[in-house]
Amino acid sequence: MRKSGKLLSMMVAGAMVLSMAGCSGSNNETTAAPEQTTAQAAAGDSAQTKEGAASEGKTYTVGICQLVQHDALDAATKGFMDTLKEELGDGVVFDEQNAQGDSNTCSTIINNFVSGDVDLILANATPALQAAQAGTNEIPILGTSVTEYGVALGIDNFNGTVGGNISGTSDLAPLDEQAAMLHELFPDAKKVGLLYCSAEANSQYQVDTVKTALEGLGYTCEYYSFSDSNDLSTVATKAVSESEVIYIPTDNTAASATEIIDNICRPAKIPVIAGEEGMCAGCGVATLSISYYDLGVGTGRMAAKILTGEADISQMPIEYAPQFTKKYNKTICDDLGIEIPEGYVAIE
Repeated sequence: MRKSGKLLSMMVAGAMVLSMAGCSGSNNETTAAPEQTTAQAAAGDSAQTKEGAASEGKTYTVGICQLVQHDALDAATKGFMDTLKEELGDGVVFDEQNAQGDSNTCSTIINNFVSGDVDLILANATPALQAAQAGTNEIPILGTSVTEYGVALGIDNFNGTVGGNISGTSDLAPLDEQAAMLHELFPDAKKVGLLYCSAEANSQYQVDTVKTALEGLGYTCEYYSFSDSNDLSTVATKAVSESEVIYIPTDNTAASATEIIDNICRPAKIPVIAGEEGMCAGCGVATLSISYYDLGVGTGRMAAKILTGEADISQMPIEYAPQFTKKYNKTICDDLGIEIPEGYVAIE
């Protein structure tokens, strides 16, 4: 009995040692597991942050409000869409709307975008931007083909950043250089007619600036403003009868009616200096212009940064075209007997 009792005690003691060893091993495993999980979670969070919305399969809806259909605005919209598709792939859906030149229709389109809770609005041309500004102060708005944001949005002492929910790209050309180009081509002319739509605030800004530059070069300038396409023919006819050269800024109403202008100016042998290439192709002899497609590309890159959270729109300054090119319309120049000096590129 004493030997059996001693054996029993040894067995109990051994079991206790094994039990303690088991508990010790279990504690080690429990301690190690949370440390490993925390490290994995940190790595996962970092990867998710880096990949952004693309890793989540998020789809963005972008509303596009374009004032009117003409070459310049069409090119800007195409550049914008091509770039966003390249940046976000299938992660972006477009709702593209055209206001057919009607500012009130711009407002209707913008209100529909707001009701539909789109993720971003592209406002192509000044009236579209003005409608977007009035329609929402929450949805990000990018303008494009807008000449001067301070004028368009009524901002005094504009410093280059709109703030709030608006930014974008400007198609402002160096207006003094456009005036200098007119002087290069027509140094003997005296009277220049400034033809533009009075309903477009940025057109008024451009002709005011060009008028000052041209008067400094010795020209006499006269304003010829039309309210819409209905009175364009009458006003253009008057301008042609009283001018030796016509200057037209980047004006959307004029750009959508170049055939009317050409049918009045060319038979009268009055040359037109145009503010942009698309207009020049329709009725002008020469222009100092930007690439509106490239302008749209720049706007698309801005949009991608906003949608993915890489940039804060309230801190994004207005961006400008990087370069300008002297171009000429060979057909109209030949018809008018105008010789173009070196340094100009023919519009294709």
